[in-house]
Amino acid sequence: MTYLPLPTPAEISSWDTQAITAFGIREEILMENASREALHVLLELTGSITDKRVLVFMGSGNNGGDAAAVARHLHNLGADVLLLHTKRIREYHKTAGYHFKLARAIGTSHALLTPKNASRLLLTEQPDIIVDGLLGTGMRGTLSSDKICLIEHINSLGKKAFVFALDIPSGLNGTLGTADPIAVRANATVTFEAAKCGLVMPGASQWVGNLYVRSIGIPAQVQKMHPVSHLIMTDKVLNLRRPTLEVMHKGSAGKVLIIGGSKGLTGAPNLSALGAMRSGAGYVTVASPALLTQEVKAGQPEILTLDIGTTEEWPMHVPETLIRAIENSDSIIIGPGMGRSKDAATFLRKLIALLRPPTVFDADALYHLAEDKNLLQSLSEHDILTPHPGEMARLCQKTISEIQVNRLRSAILLADIFKGTVILKGAVSCIAQQGKPTVISPFSTSALAVAGSGDVLSGILGTHLAQGVPAREAACLGVYQHGLAGEFLENEFPQRGNLPQEIAHALPKAVRKCLCSQPTT
Repeated sequence: MTYLPLPTPAEISSWDTQAITAFGIREEILMENASREALHVLLELTGSITDKRVLVFMGSGNNGGDAAAVARHLHNLGADVLLLHTKRIREYHKTAGYHFKLARAIGTSHALLTPKNASRLLLTEQPDIIVDGLLGTGMRGTLSSDKICLIEHINSLGKKAFVFALDIPSGLNGTLGTADPIAVRANATVTFEAAKCGLVMPGASQWVGNLYVRSIGIPAQVQKMHPVSHLIMTDKVLNLRRPTLEVMHKGSAGKVLIIGGSKGLTGAPNLSALGAMRSGAGYVTVASPALLTQEVKAGQPEILTLDIGTTEEWPMHVPETLIRAIENSDSIIIGPGMGRSKDAATFLRKLIALLRPPTVFDADALYHLAEDKNLLQSLSEHDILTPHPGEMARLCQKTISEIQVNRLRSAILLADIFKGTVILKGAVSCIAQQGKPTVISPFSTSALAVAGSGDVLSGILGTHLAQGVPAREAACLGVYQHGLAGEFLENEFPQRGNLPQEIAHALPKAVRKCLCSQPTT
């Protein structure tokens, strides 16, 4: 599959409900399936659990029911289990109560856990394994003081134990991936049927640990009938590339035109050109103010240049030479190193008014678009915007922290204004387009956190647009390849230190490595 579903807590709850009501699958069976899948993952990670001390924390909802079922299986396998339930036995009803009853029936040790008795009850405990089933994906808002107390006890014990979370670490927001103010710090998390949004958000990994996704038997028809709002890319995204033909020439491989560069910022269009060439474009030209083109070229003969005007500044009118270049190009990239002068803003407006091929608006172009919402709204559905959080904040008139706290919503907010495709860059980049599910990148690599990395990405995007890939698919493909290159460089530069041009140079090798690792069909 090119993409996997990434449901919100409300969407996964809807799947559960539909499986039960529309297909007659009993909730007890879904919970049993979840517990068995969790058990298999836990055994893979820890080996034999015979005689190991296991504390299982059981909350009040269905997550607690999962915990009770896991405790029963562990007891059956010879573990020394203590099931710590946070409500009195008689207060457990429905499915969670059913599985709690089964656990007690086979002799699983259990004890009531409250904030008042937690210190005394856990004082002498030295568990090998902790299973967290306190709170599920439905948790919202700030944790109560009672829940904070219990989570603090788990984290304290977890410093010398293996902590295993069921579905989501308790306290973590299932949509945002944030802890308010604390969450269970797990070594591993098994989540059921599909990864939830919050589990893959930036910063969530410190709570989630290694993430495992396991199916519990929700019918595929349910997922088709109730599609989710968000998706996450798989390596099958690489299949969106246009195939390499046996007979090709530079014109048929995509002609990319980059319009950018200003005094002190000539490296940006150079890096964009490198990104375009290393991702497979056949013909790449950089159009810059005339007195800067040699700086843009930077001794690299493969970069073609086009002089604009006669000075270091952007002219008042678009010259005929550039109009012809635009007409002869398959895609354009506008903005890398363009500068923030009034001349640059005027020149950008005139460029946008022209008949042009699919265009990537990056860097300084985004600065000027944020100044003129009418200009932003005039862009085409074939165009791509590539803001980082700071640029997104200006475009949406928000603070950076407001953008970052809900990156998915932020990307959708801009996509609702602009007809094309939005890429909110950063760890776990988000790709949004009106009327389509938001797509999330699986990559969060520090190798990409270097000035010029975004310029390389703009070149990759320009290549795919030039080769005829539609904007949304080009965005997904480009972001995935960019992430692959960053991940590839982490092996060579484990403590960072890579240069942005090395991201471009790593592209073909990283993509080849990924393709070679894909199973053959």
